[in-house]
Amino acid sequence: MSRRHIVTRVPKLIAALALGLHALLFSPATLAAAFDYELAPQKIADGVYVLLGLKEDFSFDNGGNIVNTGFIVGPSGITVIDTGSSKRYGEQLRAAIARISPLPIVKVINTHHHPDHFLGNQAFPADTLSATAVTMQGIGDEGPAFLDNMYRLNGDWMLETEIAAPHATLAAGRVDAGGRTLELIALSGHTPADLAVLDIASGTLFASDLVFNGRAPTTPHASIDQWLKALDQLQQIDFRHIVPGHGDPATDKAPIEQTRRYLQWLQHSIREGAEQGLDMTEMLARPVPAEFSGLAEVSREYQRSVTHLYPEAERAALSAGGRK
Repeated sequence: MSRRHIVTRVPKLIAALALGLHALLFSPATLAAAFDYELAPQKIADGVYVLLGLKEDFSFDNGGNIVNTGFIVGPSGITVIDTGSSKRYGEQLRAAIARISPLPIVKVINTHHHPDHFLGNQAFPADTLSATAVTMQGIGDEGPAFLDNMYRLNGDWMLETEIAAPHATLAAGRVDAGGRTLELIALSGHTPADLAVLDIASGTLFASDLVFNGRAPTTPHASIDQWLKALDQLQQIDFRHIVPGHGDPATDKAPIEQTRRYLQWLQHSIREGAEQGLDMTEMLARPVPAEFSGLAEVSREYQRSVTHLYPEAERAALSAGGRK
C-alpha cells in the first residue's frame, strides 16, 4: 500500500471509529443504562407501594431522585401519588408499576406544585392527572422557572422533560379511585396548597412534604405558622403507616414530631435573631442544635431558610419596635 493511500484512508478510519463510538455511547440501550433511577417499589401495606428517594439535594449524580413517590393498587385500577422529577423518572415509575400490576392507572395525584412531585407527569395519561386548584395555579405560574432550574441542577437526566399540567381538580373529601376509598386532606404550610392522602383500607397516610423524616425540611414557599397547624391536623389522624415526602416511612407519629420540633426551633431562631438585630451574615453563621445536626442536608437547608424567611422576620421586628 502506498503512502498516499495510507494518508487518505486514515481520516476515513478515524471518522468511522468516531461514528461507531457515538452510536455506542448514545444508543437507546446505553442511554437507558446511564440514566437509570433504579426504582424499586417497596410494599408497605396491602396494595400500597412506596418508591424511596435519596435524602440528598438535586444533583447530576442522582438526577433529582430525592422524592418519595407511591401507588395504590385497587380492585379495578391504580392511583399514583406524585410522579417524580423528570420525564425519565415518570417513565421508569410507570414501568415499575407495570411489574407489580397489569391494571390501568386511573388517577395521578400531584400533592403540591414543587417540581420533584409533578415533572414526571408526561409519562401518564393526561386525563388521569389531578391536583387541587391552588396547586394547578402554582404549576402554571412557577412551572416554567422550576423546569429551567431542574435542567440546571440535574443535567441530562431531564432530557425531553416538559410540563404536563394536571387538569382534573381535586378537593378535600373522600373519593373512589380504582376501587379504593381515599380521603383527600387539603392543608397548607409547606406550600400554599399541600394535599395529604389517606388510603382508608390500609390506614396509609401519604403526608407529602408536610412531613420529612431524617432530612431537614425545605421552606421556599413555607408559612411556618400554617405548617404547624397542618401538622396538628395530621397528628389527629389514626393512621397505621405514614409516608413522608422525603425520608423513610414509619408506623408511628415520630416523623410528624421531628418535623414539628425542627420548624419550631427554626421559627424561634429566626424571630429571636431579628429581635436582637442580627444581620443576615450573623444569622447564617448560627449553629444548628445537636438535636437536628444528624438530619440530612440540615446546614444547607437552614441557610436557605434564613435567606427565605429572615427578611420578613426583620420587617416584623422593626414594625413591632416602632409600635412600642
